[in-house]
Amino acid sequence: MRVPTRQVYWNIPGHEWMYALFVVLLAVLAWGIWQRASLWRLGRPARRLDQPGRRLAEMNRQVILQARLLRDALSGPMHLLLSWGFVVLFLGTVVVFLKADLGLPVMQGPFYLYFQSLTLDLFGALALIATAVAAWRRYLERLPRLSRTVQDWVILALFALILLTGFVLEGLRIEVTRDPWGLWSPVGYLFGRLFASFLSVGAMRLLHRGLWWFHLVIAFAFLGLIPFSKMFHILLAPLNVYMRSLEPKGELPPMDVEAAAEAGEHLGAAELTDFSWKQLFDLDACTECGRCEAVCPAHAVGKALDPKYVVLNLREHLHAEGPSLLALAARARSAAENGPAEGEGEAVSHLVGPVIDPEALWACTTCRACMEACPVFIEHVPTIVQMRRYQVMELADYPATMQEALTSLEERGHPFRGSTASRLDWAEGLEVPLLSRLGGAEGLDYVLWVGCSAAFDERNQRIARALATLLQRAGVRFAILGDEERCTGDPARRMGNEFLFQMTARENVDLLRRYGVRRILTLCPHCYNTFRNEYPRFGGEYEVVHHSQLLRELLASGRLRVTRPSLLETTYHDPCYLGRYNDEYEAPRAVLGAVAGGGLREMERNRNHAFCCGAGGGRMWAEEAPSQRVNRERARQALATGARRVGTACPFCMTMLEDGIKSETGGDGSVEVRDLAEIVEEATRPAS
Repeated sequence: MRVPTRQVYWNIPGHEWMYALFVVLLAVLAWGIWQRASLWRLGRPARRLDQPGRRLAEMNRQVILQARLLRDALSGPMHLLLSWGFVVLFLGTVVVFLKADLGLPVMQGPFYLYFQSLTLDLFGALALIATAVAAWRRYLERLPRLSRTVQDWVILALFALILLTGFVLEGLRIEVTRDPWGLWSPVGYLFGRLFASFLSVGAMRLLHRGLWWFHLVIAFAFLGLIPFSKMFHILLAPLNVYMRSLEPKGELPPMDVEAAAEAGEHLGAAELTDFSWKQLFDLDACTECGRCEAVCPAHAVGKALDPKYVVLNLREHLHAEGPSLLALAARARSAAENGPAEGEGEAVSHLVGPVIDPEALWACTTCRACMEACPVFIEHVPTIVQMRRYQVMELADYPATMQEALTSLEERGHPFRGSTASRLDWAEGLEVPLLSRLGGAEGLDYVLWVGCSAAFDERNQRIARALATLLQRAGVRFAILGDEERCTGDPARRMGNEFLFQMTARENVDLLRRYGVRRILTLCPHCYNTFRNEYPRFGGEYEVVHHSQLLRELLASGRLRVTRPSLLETTYHDPCYLGRYNDEYEAPRAVLGAVAGGGLREMERNRNHAFCCGAGGGRMWAEEAPSQRVNRERARQALATGARRVGTACPFCMTMLEDGIKSETGGDGSVEVRDLAEIVEEATRPAS
């Protein structure tokens, strides 16, 4: 009985010339990769190769299983089929190499039938279908997030041609050789039958020989284009996933401001060389899929920011200016060894203005939706904040209202410049204990960190009163810092004043250390995130609890009992700094489930896909055109649920959503906005 197999390079005399072309291909690939890699070396050091176990696990989930991509019901499977079709067909080519060039007996028997014939055929067919879907989405459906450049067309056309000519070659070989195992390649077999219906055997032989060389050339052309096109992500995307940040999501990359100033370095990113090598690597890893653009709240309301083009504009700048920067670095090394050349000085190519629109830079709410959506883990927010740092700390060139907020934070300990309230006004009549009078935190369950918005905003003071009332009702032992409390520094860090943030953080850590504070309860997700993820770097190690988490615990344990459940249907808005930054989605919903008898109606964009309220990243203190207000877009999404109440768990979100709802409804009172603490306080009031 014959062993299933086939002749390699059937009908191809002189196939040895293929190896000469292959050497040229390797040289082109190596040169292209080296050109890109040399540009990444312009960046500063970054530690991204530690903890290989964690990195490989995430790489398996995101590269092999493509977890993020599969969130999209159509594009996800399409990309999965394209990528795995590419991989499987490449492995099939490797098997041919092992047989033809190393003489290994691999292309025979069941392996030949099941893998080299059937599997390759089916994966090739699926990849061809996926290519057609990709073309349809880009050119017929015309998804706004997808570009339609000549490069896009060429890449899709080449990939489709490679697949189609591969099937035709397989079919012609099967027909001419009367391959007894031809049916194991069903798609190729059908192509063969089609051509046999109108071509002679001799004509099919000639067509096969010419098409084989054409197929080889376009396949090599496709591979050779990789380092010079967006297809470079085939190589870079897995590496970028592997090198993703393993620091807490809520911590912005710190910088040593004092050391940078002493060394004469820029405070933040003024030019490309101020970024880390990983940030420059990000630029080339971008797939241009536009998922970041599609979820950006600023872009959705027509602002100048488009996170995709922040990356692409920086990439274009890197490729245009990188070679001259490399030459400048080489001259600097030479000058260090031999002394500077006459007339030679440092050239600085500023980023904000020539490359990045200043309006785009300040439109970012740092909501992290772009980073959550990116399938290759590009870090848009740290890159934006790095450029903000230079604008703020060196140029003092940023929006006037943000300047006023930071001036107030520096002088008064909070960013609400026009406020006349004190940090204790909200607690009038509640007999809330002060930590200074207790002498320390010993014996307390929590120190309640009220936060600036709940202390100084008249509307949000009601949230603080509601929470304090609930804590007293449940018998929780707590105290506040009162006038000793100051801002955590979150607005300063997000706006770019890293120096002010670090000074504030150290002062707060020292204060809390003096009182022996170990457990902190927060109203504000921004305070929660800062204490939980950013203060540990400054020696502030605390058990940090958000009030939604404590309320869930108090309701579940019976320390708070529902006496008058609300009958209003409620929709819940996920604050970015509680959800995407800290993965807390369940506690608020558990609280609402316990007290809201009217039920919970989810917005279309919820949980990790939630739409920002518009307050983060310093936008709370920025002027906005009425037609470009993120809070109004989020209000429309809330109103679309038909719920009569919008619940949230963040004072910033409260301010933005209440304003947005009033704007959209004309202030008719048909829909109310309430914090979880207010909803629970009403539902657990003792029966009169």
